[in-house]
Amino acid sequence: MRKLKKIGKGVLILLAVLVLMLYFFQEKLIFLPSKLPQDYTYDFPQNFEEIFISHSDGAKLNALHFRQDNPKGVILYFHGNAGDLSRWGQMALPFVSLGYDVVMMDYRTYGKSTGKLSEVALQSDAQLFYDYTKKEYNNLPIVLFGRSLGTGIATHLASKNEAKQLILETPFYSLVDVAKERFPFLPVKMLLKYKFNSNLYISKINYPVTIFHGTDDSVVPYDSGLKLFQSMDNGAKEMITIPDGEHNNLIEFEAYRKGIERLLR
Repeated sequence: MRKLKKIGKGVLILLAVLVLMLYFFQEKLIFLPSKLPQDYTYDFPQNFEEIFISHSDGAKLNALHFRQDNPKGVILYFHGNAGDLSRWGQMALPFVSLGYDVVMMDYRTYGKSTGKLSEVALQSDAQLFYDYTKKEYNNLPIVLFGRSLGTGIATHLASKNEAKQLILETPFYSLVDVAKERFPFLPVKMLLKYKFNSNLYISKINYPVTIFHGTDDSVVPYDSGLKLFQSMDNGAKEMITIPDGEHNNLIEFEAYRKGIERLLR
């Protein structure tokens, strides 16, 4: 009996430690930024310019704007949770080859961007870049694109603004949904400061929404993306399932490439 009590006490202590770690270190688990010196020079084969947009709270947000003559439209792209624009900028190149300009920002603490992280701040930053893009392309269609973590930001933005369409690559129902999958024994709903409730925002979007998700995604489970899709009552919705697709390799699959080409034709 005494041994059982000791084991029970040990389990409770372990759970308490995990709860404290998840609460106080959740930003380190969610966001995996890499830094760039302010004098870093980006290098891409396509024509682009580097821009900075300042937020009223003092944050300075770095972005890349890929431009070409006579674009079909512009893609406002929100990237995943790791790295910075020196890597993510490569993701713009296939879209440029399809005839689109691309605007891609680095989140606060990523690359050259500064400022204090919060979900509200990230949403506000996204709105700043939407306003910039809308001003630059008043007469051309805007496509909102989110990948992984960026799907939560793009979906919220789409619920507040007009666009031609929203494209989501490896999205989640909500960040709480993903955390429950990872930590089923913890009260993650109470602990998480970052919710990214895409399920609440997506129902407010009245233009086409397309989801790409791989069945072998070990970062954001396929079921979470499927649940998001099923929660939509928007008639103009589509889910493209990539059999055997993982979290970071969908571009290797013909179904993904053909799907993107069709949407941006």
